[in-house]
Amino acid sequence: MIRIISKNSIIKYILPYLSKPKRGGTNSNLWEIINAILYKFKTGVQWSLLPVKSLIYNSKIKYGAVYHHFRKWVLDGSWERAFQNILTKYGCYLDLSVANFDGTHSPAKKGGKQVAYQGRKKCKTSNTLWLVDKQGLPVGFTPPIAGNHHDVFQSKRYLTELNKQLLKSNISLDGLFVNADAGFDSFEFRVACDKLNVNINVPANSRRSNSLSVHYQYFDELLYEERYVVERTNAWMDSKRTLMIRYDTSVESWTAWHYIFCVNQWINYLLKL
Repeated sequence: MIRIISKNSIIKYILPYLSKPKRGGTNSNLWEIINAILYKFKTGVQWSLLPVKSLIYNSKIKYGAVYHHFRKWVLDGSWERAFQNILTKYGCYLDLSVANFDGTHSPAKKGGKQVAYQGRKKCKTSNTLWLVDKQGLPVGFTPPIAGNHHDVFQSKRYLTELNKQLLKSNISLDGLFVNADAGFDSFEFRVACDKLNVNINVPANSRRSNSLSVHYQYFDELLYEERYVVERTNAWMDSKRTLMIRYDTSVESWTAWHYIFCVNQWINYLLKL
């Protein structure tokens, strides 16, 4: 039988935080349904092509039931709750001596909400901003943004939402040192970080005619070298075929896959301890 994550790991780290069906369905097959969802997450296979017989012992369960559970857990916030509980319980393992911030553009083949044409990618994309710790562990991310917007679009709004998300797990942006690339060299972004007491380490953007380096002289090159870890996290994300190309038209499902990525990365990390 195909196993993406072991039964014990699913039962320990994921199952307790997902809502249970009012009738039918027990832990004996729910963990297998979660494993099937993780298989879809890893491979990007269409729901109708899920090899259910190789994933679930109960031959009566079809791919439609797997999708039904996934969508139900999307709508009731179970995936978000699972990640928040992992952060709350195991946040002590985070190394926030320096954090890293970056955006990821995913081509959106079927369109949907928060999707727009992105000139650099030459296709419609959806953008998500990620915050990771010094080890590359995901700490949080912003809601999807239409690809025609720059990474610094509505910085104040999205950073405030990210901070509220982290506070639910007793983590705050207050006083954090954060690396970000030159694309974040904007007045709006720096002001938004200042208001949240975030110490941002961003190089001057040479493409800007009026670089902000005059107003923000401080830039630590040695600290900035730590930024490679967020690129490594992006590479881990690309290895999950469901996240590499967006086929979900709803924002809720697309966001849920990002929560699943966070949970998956944390489980892999905790298993190595």
